[in-house]
Amino acid sequence: MTDLTDATGFAHIPPTTLADVLGRAQVMDIGIRPLWSPTPRVAGPAFTVRCPPGDNLMLHAAIHRAEPGSVVVVESGDVDYALAGGNVCAVAQRRGIAAFVLDGVIRDLGEVREMGFPVFARGVIPIPGTKTAAGPFNVAVRCGGVEVNAGDIVVADEEGVVVTPRARREEVLRAAEAKPAKEAGETLDAWEEAHRARIDKILSDQGFEG
Repeated sequence: MTDLTDATGFAHIPPTTLADVLGRAQVMDIGIRPLWSPTPRVAGPAFTVRCPPGDNLMLHAAIHRAEPGSVVVVESGDVDYALAGGNVCAVAQRRGIAAFVLDGVIRDLGEVREMGFPVFARGVIPIPGTKTAAGPFNVAVRCGGVEVNAGDIVVADEEGVVVTPRARREEVLRAAEAKPAKEAGETLDAWEEAHRARIDKILSDQGFEG
């Protein structure tokens, strides 16, 4: 069972701030994006699923097993067959699942948009997958180029998807909360002055005189 207390405090932190703290390795590639807009920010512990290409059985099983508040994260690497459709998303939403983050595609996007269920994925295709390949839940998966383990904190919005390893959640949360607090005390004039000085120094160090 996923411990939902892991995600406490992350809902108000944007992916941009988390990306600054965690670095590129924890940010999913640009192919994993919200499929409708404006999509709200979501934050929750990962419930991980692995689906082989063309098969969606374990995602369909996961919606009945993931705890409310979870973000269901799926490794599939397949964009030829849909992992889910409108009814699967509707049941997930009714059961309190926060979002799907899928390294794959879905169908019935109009229904999903209308119900307001957040889905971050590679796109849409009308062809459903098969349901034959059973496998374990909450194993390490790779989604959007990032390794995701059960209970890692997934934060996603229109800026992208960032994964905080569960073991680092307290450290990352402290650093992420401190960053906007520091920036809030800085005027745009002060930022511009410091920014120009930093950029000019880099140019000067490289011998640029223009």
